[in-house]
Amino acid sequence: MMKYVVSTDRSGDIHVHVQGDLSQQDKRCVFITVHDLGTNHTSMVDFVNCPAMAEIKERSCFIHVDVPGHEENSPDLPESYPFPSLQTLGEDLITVLDFLHVRYAVGLGEGAGANVLARCGIAHPRRLLGLILVNCTGSTSSVADAFRTRFSRWRGTDISQSEEDFLIYHKFGHVSFVTELLDSSYQQISSDPCEAGERERMLSEYRSRLRGNLNTHNIKQYVRAFIHRKDLVLRGCQPDILLITGLLSPYAGVVEKMYKELDKERVTILKVDRAGDVLSEAVPGMTNPHWASVADYGLNPFSLWEETRAL
Repeated sequence: MMKYVVSTDRSGDIHVHVQGDLSQQDKRCVFITVHDLGTNHTSMVDFVNCPAMAEIKERSCFIHVDVPGHEENSPDLPESYPFPSLQTLGEDLITVLDFLHVRYAVGLGEGAGANVLARCGIAHPRRLLGLILVNCTGSTSSVADAFRTRFSRWRGTDISQSEEDFLIYHKFGHVSFVTELLDSSYQQISSDPCEAGERERMLSEYRSRLRGNLNTHNIKQYVRAFIHRKDLVLRGCQPDILLITGLLSPYAGVVEKMYKELDKERVTILKVDRAGDVLSEAVPGMTNPHWASVADYGLNPFSLWEETRAL
């Protein structure tokens, strides 16, 4: 995997990791990915490297973007550095494509990263041919967000327990009950011991990453940008859009509402049952044969997707 540092006008230096051979972009689909809160490019690399993604990986190239300050073992972003808004980040991603001499790409983003890529697609519709938006939020911070942030002031250097709880709820939604495996509310969600054990493993790995080689000071900057996001208006967006949500995600209802308000000729929705973090919990279902059409048909990558698919 090749690593580059791309200087942008407003967002500063952006670290990117290229997976695949971009010299073959005329023959392959190029994806640009942006990660969610509390993670970095490695979450997208893990998704691409799953066995179920092998066929798509072979036909594609991936440009994995680290949000500023989210590269491995990053130092604290300086106090003089104004962390960019999600809008600014999205608009500046075109610099990454220009730097790598990529003419067209498909955006793949999760959570806050989906919001960033959606803004990129709106600002640069001739460069992003399609958008795959996982658990994307279109509206400004909800009342529930505001309630949680009252207990998570996002100050200091370390991640507090309340801040960790916020990030886990944001990413995994209702499966965060896995921390209490014997709790009746969780048993109603899943009675499969293997499924519960796998979710417990994912949560444990996520906690380790939060307290490992990611800079918690910089994580909080991204969280603040997400909390203070402005409304995302996708109506009239030119790139085709595939909305994906896990039915256990706290944003499932938001994604469903967004879908209902958009032009059905340009947007489709994939709803994944029994999952919150769909990129790690539902990879086989996420990579069904329709994914191959994204790489094959490029200019209209989502025309072959079913409008709604419960997995």
